Amino acid sequence: MGVVKNFMNEFKEFALKGNVVDMAIGVIIGAAFKDIVTSFTDSFINPLIASIGGADIAGAIRLPWVDYTGLDPEQITALSLNYGAFITAVINFIIMALILFIMLKGINALKNGITKRAKKGAKEEPAPAPEPSDEVKLLTEIKDLLKAQNSK
Repeated sequence: MGVVKNFMNEFKEFALKGNVVDMAIGVIIGAAFKDIVTSFTDSFINPLIASIGGADIAGAIRLPWVDYTGLDPEQITALSLNYGAFITAVINFIIMALILFIMLKGINALKNGITKRAKKGAKEEPAPAPEPSDEVKLLTEIKDLLKAQNSK
């Protein structure tokens, strides 16, 4: 029973760390953001490429050794090299990587700015000089007395 309890405590400590929770939130937001990028690519990028180059992004290469007669479109797609889906995935990846790069660059700039401001605001007053020892005090008094006698 003690092993299970220790395991559960360790797991709870791990799962509730800030980094794990932040990572989980990032994964969820990333999955939602992926749908947005995919929709953007399918709705805007692919038609734009098709209109400029006249090429169909959702293209496929039929294999010469496969007999496609009598097959429905779904079976034909399954038996073809579908380069359009791959190109779309590459475009999605490039867009996601670019956006993440820009976001991380912005976050790092904010962090650096906050850190610099914190360092500026946290300038500490220099520590006061330590009090001189008794010997130094005595020598200072002797020096002052000698100066006073020589100035007479």
